[in-house]
Amino acid sequence: MGDGKAMGMGEGKGWWKGMRVFTPEYYAVCAVGGMLSAGTTHLAITPLDVLKVNMQVNPVKYNSIFSGLNILVKEHGPSSLWRGWAGKFFGYGVQGGCKFGLYEYFKKMYSDVLVGYNRSIIFFISSASAQVVADVALCPFEAVKVRVQTQPKFAKGLIDGFPRVFASEGLSGFYRGLLPLWGRNLPFSILMFSSFEHTVDILYHNVIQKKREDCSRAQQLGVTCIAGYTSGAIGTIVSNPADNIVASLYNKKANSVLQAVKSIGFPNLFTRSLPIRFTLVGPVITMQWFFYDTIKVLTGLPTSGGLANDLDEINSLS
Repeated sequence: MGDGKAMGMGEGKGWWKGMRVFTPEYYAVCAVGGMLSAGTTHLAITPLDVLKVNMQVNPVKYNSIFSGLNILVKEHGPSSLWRGWAGKFFGYGVQGGCKFGLYEYFKKMYSDVLVGYNRSIIFFISSASAQVVADVALCPFEAVKVRVQTQPKFAKGLIDGFPRVFASEGLSGFYRGLLPLWGRNLPFSILMFSSFEHTVDILYHNVIQKKREDCSRAQQLGVTCIAGYTSGAIGTIVSNPADNIVASLYNKKANSVLQAVKSIGFPNLFTRSLPIRFTLVGPVITMQWFFYDTIKVLTGLPTSGGLANDLDEINSLS
């Protein structure tokens, strides 16, 4: 039975064969996997992100997905749909590396410290801790990206955008949206990771009715995709108000969070740009988890989900 479990996780070949979880190499793979999965998926949906930001800043002009895309192409050319691509790729790549890598680290740390506590508490505080650091890394990229996407004459990209933000607003210009960014991403991250973890658990116990290590790679990655989409959809609804506030602050439509709320309107915080965020976030989060877990599987590691004591059993089999 022990051999069957080991084979279920996939035997690696090369330098990674026998890699154990909770080692420096393990966290490095998680960080690189998170960086590549987040950076590439966010890069792929740059046109929709450009539209989303413009819908948030100018909802009267950009009032639907198809008409908004047509307006952008007619007024600014097809290349306008890719404005801010570097901020998407590098910014969210750095954020993804911190978010996924540190989540695994904090989950192990809190599992050891909070023995006997509810699993959800460990998921909540692990994801929150990782997201706080990840957003500090993302914030400067996001500040430049939003301006590039909504102010065509501001800058062409990161190379000329960073100096312009610093020259006009100083260091604080890169972090003026940090609090609302935390307000958007912390609830999203907490719900994304916790709902992912619980969905994985439900699928293995109640649907497949087999242990993860007894499933094929295809089954494990299928579970990852279903859990990924579920987690993305839940997180999108909760984080939508803060996402609208972030766009308003970065484009100087408001000088404070309270002013942004008054300007947008409380009901609109929950509905403005929600359809396009569903179009964006669900598939993006699904693909992030799929790419992330594919990288883990290819390096001989288990797919995501579970606490330290669950993964310690896998260590004992390697």
